[in-house]
Formats: sequence, structure tokens, C-alpha cells
Amino acid sequence: MSPGKRKPDLVSFMFAEQPDGSYVTSLRGQAVLHEPLLNKDTAFSPEERAELGLEGLLPTAVESLDEQVRRMYLQYRAQPSDLLKNVYLEALRDRNEVLYYRLLVDHLREMLPVVYDPTVAAAIKGYSHEYRRPRGVYLSVEDPAGIERALTNTGLGPDDVDLIVASDAEEILGIGDWGVGGGIGIATGKLAVYTAAAGIDPARVIPVALDVGTDNEALLNDPAYVGNRHARVRGKRYDDFIDAYVTTATRMFPGALLHWEDFGPSNARRILEKYTGRVCTFNDDMQGTGAIVLAAMLSAVRVSRTPMREQRIVIFGAGTAGIGIADQLRDAMVRDGLDLDTATRRIWPIDKQGLLTDDMTDLRDYQRSYARPPDEVAGWARDGHGISLAEVVERVKPTMLLGTSTAHGAFTEKIVRTMAAGVDRPIIFPISNPTERIEAMPADLIRWSDGRALIATGIPIEPITYKGVTHAIGQANNALLYPGLGLGVVVARARRVSPGMLQAAAEAVGDMVDVSAPGASLLPQVDNLREVSATVAVAVANRAAEEHLARVDLRDTVQRVLESMWRPAYRRVHGNGL
Repeated sequence: MSPGKRKPDLVSFMFAEQPDGSYVTSLRGQAVLHEPLLNKDTAFSPEERAELGLEGLLPTAVESLDEQVRRMYLQYRAQPSDLLKNVYLEALRDRNEVLYYRLLVDHLREMLPVVYDPTVAAAIKGYSHEYRRPRGVYLSVEDPAGIERALTNTGLGPDDVDLIVASDAEEILGIGDWGVGGGIGIATGKLAVYTAAAGIDPARVIPVALDVGTDNEALLNDPAYVGNRHARVRGKRYDDFIDAYVTTATRMFPGALLHWEDFGPSNARRILEKYTGRVCTFNDDMQGTGAIVLAAMLSAVRVSRTPMREQRIVIFGAGTAGIGIADQLRDAMVRDGLDLDTATRRIWPIDKQGLLTDDMTDLRDYQRSYARPPDEVAGWARDGHGISLAEVVERVKPTMLLGTSTAHGAFTEKIVRTMAAGVDRPIIFPISNPTERIEAMPADLIRWSDGRALIATGIPIEPITYKGVTHAIGQANNALLYPGLGLGVVVARARRVSPGMLQAAAEAVGDMVDVSAPGASLLPQVDNLREVSATVAVAVANRAAEEHLARVDLRDTVQRVLESMWRPAYRRVHGNGL
């Protein structure tokens, strides 16, 4: 890091990283304590305090990072709600970034739902009213010419950025459109998980809010709202703004992975398809969700002994996530011997209008390839919402039932019993979240299938004992996959994120579980995300090299991955002037 570089909070200061990993800074006194990556609070040594003008500005005791973490954890646990815990952690992050990440890494399973889904949604709702220290880059559709200026103001050079997470906040975590606060909140939350779970260096990332306006009337009428106060811009002007962002970001930071997060269904897929062949880019809502479900599916296939090419898959909820999953499962069936058309025909998508058929006039572009021919279902029963899930299950006799609908209770006892009557080990993945949106609770699925269902969910579920067998329910949590994928891309300096790299990530996650025991989880637990992420990163980097997408020579990938993982530890800070 050269002198004058800004760090993750993007507030200007002067310091530089030395070859031995220490920092040298020209800052003194309170200015040192106000910089999150430099500040060590009570951990500054007497020598550092003398050099940096901190004598008398801190209590006498010199504490270790471990001692500080213990105190911070007690303070964290004392917060009366998850939202206040989120606020507490963000305040700590603004003050002392190393301490924040060390606390998060040490308690990742407990804190992951607080720093990200679901608690971050509540924090996002109050962003404008609780506005504190800005973190990230705010790009406005009203000023596309200012994109380069804004990114330049980060102080980061062409070789200083590994990852940029951007959101236009149209579809935030099931709460919808939350404007500029949603964009920056979701981007910073996602990056926190990247760093805690996979060791992505927080000094080499940029969170970006793409402020294109909002259709949320509550925000537009809120005097405190800090974003563009107009309806969402759409059409050509929106596309030109996105293109200006991609063009500028990739030119200024040619080695960066561009991550898209929480875009609406009218934009998410077409943006990804437009840029996938041109830049290194990734959409977690589509590709990450698809890959983690594929990982669980591969585990389920090992248990059921029914190969992918013989699966019959019903997807209830054919939005961007549902169809993104369909793509991954279809590609897996192709790898298992089917041609593309046959594999596509083994997937039945159901949305608000019932089973999708290709004579419907309201299909989205990404749904069309999976829509069924009308003559195929001419004799099927219809209700007021088209061909129902119950009718499809009765007719298709699926081996897999996937829920991405957010329709609580949609997988009824009758539907599940009908499915279970036609297959020995029904694969049922109700992955909608939070709990009030899940299609069915695992305890019911196990009971209705007489203990035969193979289950993964989108929410954490405690083990369930049924007829003497304890069933561990794997959570299809994208955090098991995308941090390691990102790390693998960074290590390989990959030119693109390919389908093969997503496949490698899914296989790596699936291979980390032993499904031989009755009731075994289909996915790893989130207790040790660093280990999972490292394993995924190795697989992804190796696949990038095999596909000639790596821009570096990978000789010992395991070692390269371990060396690349940033760890929250204090560095010596020297007070020599720059």
C-alpha cells in the first residue's frame, strides 16, 4: 500500500504499509484514534504511544487483542436486541476495524445473522434516521459523469482493489426497495462476511450504493431520507448508468471482481448476462444461491442414489433466485449425460400464475426456456391461479421439490405425502427465509414423509429426532459458498467467473459432509466458515487455472490461499513522518 491510500471507511489519512507488515503514519494524537484500521485503542504499546502522540489520551493499561475481545463480547451480549447488537458492532467497526473483525471471526456463527441477514434488514430501514459515519461510495444516476471522480476519491489505485460489491437496493432481503440506505447497507454487510468468512482484505474492497431513486413512498415522503428523492429510473437511462459504472470500475480497478447484490427481477439477470462474458462479475442472489442448492443436491443424490440425470424437479417460486437455481441444476444434469433440451424439460417452474407455460404473455425473459408447452398440460386441472403446485406434484411425481416462493406453508401435508408416495427419498428444500416465509418446517416434512425426506432450508434449524434418528438440517446459507468463491477468484486473479468455477465451489461444499450416517446434514455447518471458505477457494482457483482463466501461475494453491487470507491482528504502527 503506497502512501496516502484510503482504507475501507474511505476517510482520507496518510499511512503506508511496510514490507514487514507494519504501518508508518504521519498522523498524531486523536487523528490516529479516529482511523479504524490504525486504531488499536488500549493495545497501543508504550513505544507506539510515545511515537504517535497518544500519551495521556488512553488509559494506562496496555491490553492484548484477546483481552479487548473478551470485553467487547460482554458488551455485545449486554445489548437487549439484535438490532442494537448490529448498531453496537457497526460502531465498533467505525472505531477499530481489527477488533471488530476479530470479535466477528471468534463468534461468527452467533453474529452472522446480526451483521447480515436477517438483522441488517432492520438496520437498513432506519438508515437515514440513524445516519452515522458514511462507509463506501455513493454513485448517483443524476451524476454519471461523477463516477470516476467518486472512485478516484477512494484514493485506491489500479492494483489496490480485489472486490467491489454494488447494489441498487430494489429487492433487499425480502423487504423490497430501500433506496440508498439499502444499497450501502447490503454492500457493507456482504463485504463484512467476505472478510470474516474468507479473509478478503478489508483494505482492498469497495462497497457501492447505486442510487437510482426509489419507489418506496415512505422514503420519498420522509424528510430525513438522504438519497435521490424521485422514483426509480428505468430503461435506457438506467442501463447507461450501470454501463458507466461497469466501464469505469473495470478500467480503474482491472483486477476487481464486480459483485451484484439485491437487484430487482427486471434487472438482475439481464445485467449479469450482459457483462458475464466481458468482465469478472458475479451475482450471489442468482449464482450463489444456485450453487449452494446444487451443493446440497449433490449430497442428497449420494444418499438417494438417484443420479442427477434422472431427477424430476419442481421449483415453486420462479423468480431470479428460483431460475438461477434451475440453471445450476440443469447444467448438472447435462454434465451427467443429458442434452440441454432434455435437462431443461426435467424442471417444472411454478410462479404466481401457476405452472409456467410458454403461451403466457407475462413471462420474464429468463423464465421462457423453462415454460412448458401448453399441449403437454392440456388436461391438467386449473384453479383461479392456473395449474397449482398440488396438481403439478400429482402429475409429475417429482424427486425434488424446491421452495423459493416466500409463501409460508405452501408445502402442505397433502402435497408432501403425495410426493413421498412416489419416491423413496424425497428431496425437499424449502429455502425461503425468514421463518415466517418458509414453505414448510422440517419437523413436519420429516413426519409427513415418515423420516425419508432429505431436507435443506434457508433458515437455521436445530436437529430433529424422529423414530430414534436425529436429523441434522443443513442450512442453504450462501455464506458457505460466496466468500470462498470470491477468495478463489482473488487468488487466481481470474478473468471471469465461469460455470465451471461455480460447479467447483458447489462440489467443494458438498464434499465437506459425510452423508453416510442416517439423518446426516446435506451441508456443512457454519461454525467454521473460514475452513469451508479456504476449501472452496482452492477448488475455485484450481478450476480457473484449468480453464485458463487465471492470470497468475498457481503452483501450490493451498499455500497461496492460506497466505492470501487476511487475519484480524494488530500491526506495529510507527510514528515516522511520510
